[in-house]
Amino acid sequence: MLSSVLHHGDCLKVLPTLPDGSVDLVVTSPPYNLGINYRSFDDTAGRAEFIEWCKSWAAEVKRVLADDGSFFLNVGAAPANPLMPHQIVLAFTEGPDALFVLQNTFHWIKSITVETRRGEQISAGHFKPINSQRFVNDCHEYIFHLTKSGDVKLDRRGAGVPYQDKSNIARWGHTGGVDKRCRGNTWFIPYDTIVSRDKERPHPASFPIALVEQCIRLHGKGTESRVLDPFLGIGSSAIAAKRQGVKEFTGIEMDDYYLSVARERLDAPAEQELF
Repeated sequence: MLSSVLHHGDCLKVLPTLPDGSVDLVVTSPPYNLGINYRSFDDTAGRAEFIEWCKSWAAEVKRVLADDGSFFLNVGAAPANPLMPHQIVLAFTEGPDALFVLQNTFHWIKSITVETRRGEQISAGHFKPINSQRFVNDCHEYIFHLTKSGDVKLDRRGAGVPYQDKSNIARWGHTGGVDKRCRGNTWFIPYDTIVSRDKERPHPASFPIALVEQCIRLHGKGTESRVLDPFLGIGSSAIAAKRQGVKEFTGIEMDDYYLSVARERLDAPAEQELF
């Protein structure tokens, strides 16, 4: 059974209270500084101020993360601010005071159109349309996999997919006869279809539960994982930890309403889970 602690407060005040090396896996999505209308956070800071704020909480994430831990950072962009994800990850990984090594970069695909071998085009997923003569619809976000050393071992096939061409299972020796391969760095994870955002997803920038589940499987510690989300929002990462049967989960959220929704979701039986 999941042991969870959900803290109400600013992560810069709560994170220093957590012990060194007490977390195996951090999965989070901080504010993107894109002017999103959060209830209790001003998402309109100056660029330099925002980057310094990110470095402050990231330094605490590094302290509480185990040496073989993984930090999965979800960051999106906007046409008016296209470099922000890259500036954040550069601030974390460059210079003499670098906090992390960028070990992998994943692309979270929200919507995609693919052509089958028969020439049929299939569209799947959801995106927010952009009405512009200059920019195309933005159908993806980044998941930066950050570690302390850059050589943290992952369970690639734990988060893998079956082979499409089954003949590859026998032809390639590294398969060991197992019908599962590394998924790669493109993850198609659509949002669930909803009717009312206010009732079914009452947060302006949440990520799907399945995205966090993928990170937990890939990191590979299974039920022994100790997971942290310092920007809990409405608790999708907590639900993912519950579904994956992990050992411990810690969440931090400064907004009392979002936190109340997270607690309600986490306390609900599996068959009654909310969105």
